[in-house]
Amino acid sequence: MAAVHETPVSRRLKTVKHIIIVCSGKGGVGKSSVSAQLALSLHASSPSARVGVLDVDLTGPSIPRMLGLDGHGVHQSSDGWVPVYADALGDGEPRLACMSVGFLLKKKGDSVVWRGPKKNAMIRQFLSDVRWGELDYLVVDTPPGTSDEHLSLIEHLAPVHSRLSAVIVTTPQAVALLDAMKCLSFTRAVALPVLGLIENMSGYVCPCCGDVSNVFSTGGGAEMARQEGVPFLGSMPIDTELVTLLDAAESTDLSTADGQRDEASEVRSFGVLQRYQKTSSAKILSAIVENLISTLPSVEHASVSSSV
Repeated sequence: MAAVHETPVSRRLKTVKHIIIVCSGKGGVGKSSVSAQLALSLHASSPSARVGVLDVDLTGPSIPRMLGLDGHGVHQSSDGWVPVYADALGDGEPRLACMSVGFLLKKKGDSVVWRGPKKNAMIRQFLSDVRWGELDYLVVDTPPGTSDEHLSLIEHLAPVHSRLSAVIVTTPQAVALLDAMKCLSFTRAVALPVLGLIENMSGYVCPCCGDVSNVFSTGGGAEMARQEGVPFLGSMPIDTELVTLLDAAESTDLSTADGQRDEASEVRSFGVLQRYQKTSSAKILSAIVENLISTLPSVEHASVSSSV
């Protein structure tokens, strides 16, 4: 195996144990909500688990809103950018760090109109200049498809390839599954090991009677995983509690001083962490995360062995 040269990215990420890239071949399948839930569930998996969330969906950053972090800005330190912590108001040292281009926009409604080279530079800066510190897991939320952001990500993370893995998100309908196949093809082309596939929006649970209606059909994700020989991690039904929680995580326009705005956002984000654990989605993700944690070492080891 060729020698791996140290880079600014590899130096910054040398204390990150596992990097999980969440991807989908199609937009609108709930990939960002799955990324946010994975981070929250990994954070809750152990009292000492340290988790980071990196949002590289540069033109549509939604992680700050979902974690109740709208209104925060990024602070510069002598050791790089300081990530925003979603659990800053909890007991003990904060353990859930987040970075997104959404924190860098003057107004959250501003569009990001960048060509490929600017996107590449931003991703490199997120990986090399953010003070991530020691992390057990870094969850990376990517944009839909297999575009510049994905290629830049894989290129910059090449020195830490042995710690990379992917989770593919789809919905049950045929169109989404076709695009998920393209995403799976991409992971194979760049030798990115796949932890498994999650079928999101798999049925709607009535909040009144508990009956499940298969709005988008069902079972397509499990069948695709079986045919392609990848693990099927589970199905996620549409959860009205979760939708309400993530929608409510967005603040009203906070036209206060920066210090007051950050304080209000911290209260909101910490509330998201607490309320999420009471949703039915949290119970499902908890089982999925338990499976992920147990299979991560073997998947990463298989990737290392195949590259030798």
